[in-house]
Amino acid sequence: MSTVQAYNTIARNSVRRIRNRAAYDFATVHGIFNAASILHVSFAPSSPQDDPFPTTLPMLGTMASFTNPAGDHASTPLDIYLHGHAASRLMKLPKDQGNSESLGLPVCVSAAILDGIVLALAPFHNSCNYRSAVAHGYAVPVTDEKERLFALTRITDGLVPNRWENSRNPPTKGEDRSTGILKVQVETASAKVRVGGPHDDRKDLSDPNVVDKIWTGVLPVWENLGDPEEGEGNRVPEIPGYLRDWREGANEAREIYARTALEKEE
Repeated sequence: MSTVQAYNTIARNSVRRIRNRAAYDFATVHGIFNAASILHVSFAPSSPQDDPFPTTLPMLGTMASFTNPAGDHASTPLDIYLHGHAASRLMKLPKDQGNSESLGLPVCVSAAILDGIVLALAPFHNSCNYRSAVAHGYAVPVTDEKERLFALTRITDGLVPNRWENSRNPPTKGEDRSTGILKVQVETASAKVRVGGPHDDRKDLSDPNVVDKIWTGVLPVWENLGDPEEGEGNRVPEIPGYLRDWREGANEAREIYARTALEKEE
């Protein structure tokens, strides 16, 4: 039986606004990162004097543990693996800034999932149901071939489960040289989740001129995977079962979560 673990809270990752929405446990944080289609990675330029502005990039990534790949995500510390072109600035920065004593490039990685649009009586009280997570850590290039293969497999299967084994593999030398993998060793992380319906002022709720004229409620939102469209060079007539089953299951699960979230109370 696994023990639920959580990230330590310090000033950097403590949620201050509406603290009842905060979560620091591994299961919630890891689950949001691995459910989000796109991660956003923020970092500082190598020379703040030349460019004072931080950069944020949308990237593909996943949370996983190379040393304990089968570990329970609720109790196992996980790293964030990011995929990008080897020549990109983010992939080069850890090498340019690093030294024998360096922990790596400081980065902030975030994920967000929209689950509903919440419409209240007054615009001030409009909101959204959402799941969000933010992690801070140090990014280092992954050079070990076994760990690179592990990361590439997890990132690929994080986008579409079982896609790696149903693709042409292993990567060619050219593909391997052009692909960069960063591992973010997480120092702190937190999540914030909103569920439920609108929260209106008591004054508005008791005013017939308001409540009888304005519709309130939640528009549930979920990411929907459309019907597969074959590529120009495709020569496989049937949609693979693993792809068909995952698409149907993912769409159903996302809709169920969005509709269930609006019925919950904070």
